[in-house]
Amino acid sequence: MKYSENGVQYHIGLKKGDVGRYVLLPGDPGRCERIAAYLDDSVLVASNREFVTYTGTIYGEKVSVTSTGIGGPSAVIALTELKEAGADTFIRVGTCGGMQMDVISGDVIIANAAVRAEGTSREYAPIEYPAVADLTLVNALANAAEKLGYPHHVGVVQCKDSFYGQHDPASMPVSAELEAKWQAWIRMGCLASEMESAALYIAAQYLRVRAATVLHVVANQEREKAGKDNPVVHDTEPAILTAIEALRSLIGWTEQ
Repeated sequence: MKYSENGVQYHIGLKKGDVGRYVLLPGDPGRCERIAAYLDDSVLVASNREFVTYTGTIYGEKVSVTSTGIGGPSAVIALTELKEAGADTFIRVGTCGGMQMDVISGDVIIANAAVRAEGTSREYAPIEYPAVADLTLVNALANAAEKLGYPHHVGVVQCKDSFYGQHDPASMPVSAELEAKWQAWIRMGCLASEMESAALYIAAQYLRVRAATVLHVVANQEREKAGKDNPVVHDTEPAILTAIEALRSLIGWTEQ
């Protein structure tokens, strides 16, 4: 069943022609206008629930920005309906909490894969199936961060459904399980924790579209526990500019 009327997708309020093949996916609707300011001739094309969309251009190629809200369920709704509206390349531009000691507040993280410790992806694929990003997009993001001179890391992130399960696991009835798995992710080298990439990567693989993630590190609770410097940094500009620069390179390659 297609949830659309007259070609307009039910949740995001968009139809074919409203969006470009390239879409940036922030979680926060309030971040859309800020990101869209880096596009040429951007305009607001839809706003419904948590889904706000602007469309503009880069090098003449139509590019859109659509917010997904918080978590995997709404992120995958956006991805699925945007694909129906004609998009095929997605870059999540989000925030995260660092997990490794060398991941500093304000750093940029490019997620080449994600731990599926959330529920949405399990309704698409067995847990043994890996959640991995598109390699071309990962390379474009890494090259962009390098070009712009931003401290950055490329690697695996952990994805969960409960924000407070991460930040206050001791208060949860399943605290022992949460805390043991958290330590396992750290020992395996997970760079950071967030909430959307695993679901996006699995859904993207199923839908045969491309997806990757660039994240801004707000803070690192492991550094705080260790008594190390751990400021809270809210400025997401480096992650945004990394995504924009990556799209410029991708569109430039396409034009060639």
